[in-house]
Amino acid sequence: MFPDFTPRPHLVATAAAPQAELVAAAAHHLDAPVPCEGWTVRDLVEHMMTWTPVLAGAGRGAPPEPGAPQAEGDWPAVLDAAREDLVAVWSDPRSWQGTTTMVGSELPATMVGTMSLCELVLHSWDLAAALGLPVSWDEATLEEAHEALAQLTPLGRGMGAFGPAVDVPPDAPLLDRVVAVAGRDPLWKP
Repeated sequence: MFPDFTPRPHLVATAAAPQAELVAAAAHHLDAPVPCEGWTVRDLVEHMMTWTPVLAGAGRGAPPEPGAPQAEGDWPAVLDAAREDLVAVWSDPRSWQGTTTMVGSELPATMVGTMSLCELVLHSWDLAAALGLPVSWDEATLEEAHEALAQLTPLGRGMGAFGPAVDVPPDAPLLDRVVAVAGRDPLWKP
């Protein structure tokens, strides 16, 4: 039923590394468009504020119901704290074992951990593209994210979480291939 995802606790902190700087920059550009069709930076950060605690809670086996947080007040600090919690939870190899629940569904923990890793990479890239800032990860992180997304996106497309894959040459930079498999145009500009 679900693909057999590889546990990747060693990559979660690396995947999350660029996000703090990008979130701080995003605070001044909430109305800017992002590569997700019809979304602004505000929509993206509110999505991140909604799902980051849920993904972290799933790693503990007790996720909260998704809320509807707003990008108001000191939201960057709220999102930073949630991201740090997510990294702590999914960096622990025990979180990747067995099953967990998320929004009422029982799922393999490796699937939710993989979703967390991919969310960190994709949404950091989304913010960087929206803000015109560079972002990069080491080759190992990008290879794992690409492999994970190749398995995850068919399920996600069925739920409307990903757009159709974007065609890129097979020798395109690995980051371009990562975002393209997730339905983002690597050449997107605001």
